Amino acid sequence: MEAVVPEVDGAAFRRTLGHFCTGVTVVTAVCDGEPVGFACQSFSALSLDPPLVLCCPGKTSRTWPMIERAGHFCVNVLAAAQRDVSAVFGRRGKDKFADLDWTPAPSGAPVLDGALTWLDCAVDSVLDGGDHHVVLGRVRTLGEATEADPLLFYKGAYTGITRPTTPAQYWPEDLLTGTPEDWL
Repeated sequence: MEAVVPEVDGAAFRRTLGHFCTGVTVVTAVCDGEPVGFACQSFSALSLDPPLVLCCPGKTSRTWPMIERAGHFCVNVLAAAQRDVSAVFGRRGKDKFADLDWTPAPSGAPVLDGALTWLDCAVDSVLDGGDHHVVLGRVRTLGEATEADPLLFYKGAYTGITRPTTPAQYWPEDLLTGTPEDWL
């Protein structure tokens, strides 16, 4: 006899996943000569070889089809001081770039002033992810990172980080001596 699996309630699913702290990014491109972008928490490193990242725009996004058509995008990793930038790109409507300064990445996609760092990517593939797309981006250029703290999102609100004074208090020794490849 097959076990009956109860359906997962959407609101409960969102609350549960809210306990997973994420960074906040803005994915940008230039389409038909105009800068476009959207805020994206569903972003992650995927592969070192080849260098791939993934982001997951909603299927109802009006911005994603323009970025897909451009064929490239820049992921701007927001700094803690950029809550207002996240809010602008998290809403529909008005010109999101009206009050922002930016410079073009090598692809031409906007690199937002004040971003913690950025990755310029080519659209590698787009997969079905339920009510979202799963976009794989092949990283072409990496931006320099600043010393700023990242903008984080946790339990439906922005938050900051607390820096440990002695990393060994929090991490097993083998993680401290590992290589970056151990984490990806």
